[in-house]
Amino acid sequence: MAAAVAAPGFEHMGLDGRLLRAVAELGWATPTAIQAEAIPLALEGRDLLARARTGSGKTGAYGLPLLQHLLRVKEAQAPSAVAQAVRALVLVPSKELGQQVVRSLRQLAAFCARDVRVADLCAETDLAAQRPVLMEKPDVVVGTPGRVLAHLSARSLSLRHSLELLVLDEADLLLSFGFGEDIKSLLCHLPKIYQALLMSATFSADVEALKELVLHNPVTLRPPEPRLPGSSQLRQFAVRCGTEEDKFLLLCALLKLRLLRGRALLFVSTLARCYRLKLFLEQFGIPACALNSELPARSRCHVITQFNRGIYDYIVATDEEAPAAPVGQPPRKKRKGAAQSKGKDPEYGVARGIDFQNVAAVINFDVPPTVDSYIHRVGRTARADNPGTALTFALPEEQDGLARIEDALAAENGESMLQPYKFSMEEIEALRYRCRDAMRSVTKQAVKEARLREIKDELLNSEKLKAYFEDNPRDLHVLRHDKPLHPAIVKPHLRNVPEYLVPPSLRGIAKPNLKKRKWLRVPRTGAGRRGSSTSRGTGNPLQSFKYARHGAKRPAAPPS
Repeated sequence: MAAAVAAPGFEHMGLDGRLLRAVAELGWATPTAIQAEAIPLALEGRDLLARARTGSGKTGAYGLPLLQHLLRVKEAQAPSAVAQAVRALVLVPSKELGQQVVRSLRQLAAFCARDVRVADLCAETDLAAQRPVLMEKPDVVVGTPGRVLAHLSARSLSLRHSLELLVLDEADLLLSFGFGEDIKSLLCHLPKIYQALLMSATFSADVEALKELVLHNPVTLRPPEPRLPGSSQLRQFAVRCGTEEDKFLLLCALLKLRLLRGRALLFVSTLARCYRLKLFLEQFGIPACALNSELPARSRCHVITQFNRGIYDYIVATDEEAPAAPVGQPPRKKRKGAAQSKGKDPEYGVARGIDFQNVAAVINFDVPPTVDSYIHRVGRTARADNPGTALTFALPEEQDGLARIEDALAAENGESMLQPYKFSMEEIEALRYRCRDAMRSVTKQAVKEARLREIKDELLNSEKLKAYFEDNPRDLHVLRHDKPLHPAIVKPHLRNVPEYLVPPSLRGIAKPNLKKRKWLRVPRTGAGRRGSSTSRGTGNPLQSFKYARHGAKRPAAPPS
């Protein structure tokens, strides 16, 4: 039993010394569960079907054996005898994830960069602009199935006689993003024999079908991973709110008084509430962006890119992949002949494969409908070995759902994971009238027009509709000169919080009128990187609020 627990370290896996040096530079002390199982099997040349959640180190799980294979091929023969060719292909569902994979592979190949070249085909450039890169025949190509297939069809890329290793990263997302047919077409351009590694967070029926197409006698890996990090890494709190207004008031205090440190993801139950919360924050001069399931995946990836670049500190999102029944209630049966929602991406969620970088906290503004939904949301913070905080707001009618989530999580380790976060609402009572003023400004009509404005902008900027508008200029004219939409009137006086409205116990901590410095850039970390810290603060973003409330001595803040 002990032998099964003790996983071999990287130094005992037969990896090249240059790769071990890169692993040490990245601060990877020991392999993660998926790395410990996948790397030895992949080095043996086996096909793998591996279940690996985001942040589990899966890029290293396939990246290290991929690079080791390439180094082994080049060292087996004299350098002059080895023909330069594309020997490895990594398929990803989005440009953003592809860029992360390229960055991670280049970090792992930092000390053998002359021997292994990685090409990024994810950039939104013309095929002709990428052709010179492919003419040099890089060892590894990373791209979306659509872009890779386009190069294969244009004959600027050839894999039939050279490919030796194929990786499908986030396979379930590859399918849900609509790349199923592209993958089938792409397989016709590959040789009959190659090693394949398929990574997926879930094992759906579609993934099983893809397994039959791509893999040959694979080994299926389901490493035992905790559903969420432990309490030493992820601090989870629950706040009992008496009314809906209390939720908005508490969030206003946390964000406007700068009591919550670092960047955060805010989750709500519906898309309409997503925009309502976004417009509410804008009333106080707090810039936030919304992930809209009615917009294409590319547009959603652009929102995440803006968040990762520090343009926004807050993303408001919902995880409504399907109309979820409340916790404890059976799903409602669909009426016969009922129309499906055509606007929303049926597989929409907060882009699971995409790395939200430096997320200090996750706020469940609405209690998640299921335990899986809670885990999916909270899993966006405390990535790898980074600390994180989760805060869940619960109304009286949401208490049953919260209790079921607490029971399900406590059943796994025997202790309650969600701790009550106690404080007195009276301390921020002075902000209540401003909160009400902002809530009155965000009407149902304002929410509707905010959604329409985003869709209108999407139509005007769509590359696919450019040709249509060239043929139908009148439609473009009508769209551009339609009546202007005014989502909500922003009241300037709400942007600044006078000193007398700040609770006395928080006046040494709160910085309500601090403007964000645009030049400040937060260093990026890879999906599987460990040993880095969250941006702008300590491991507990709510620490300042907690110490101020209970009168304890607060530790010195880190230098800004």
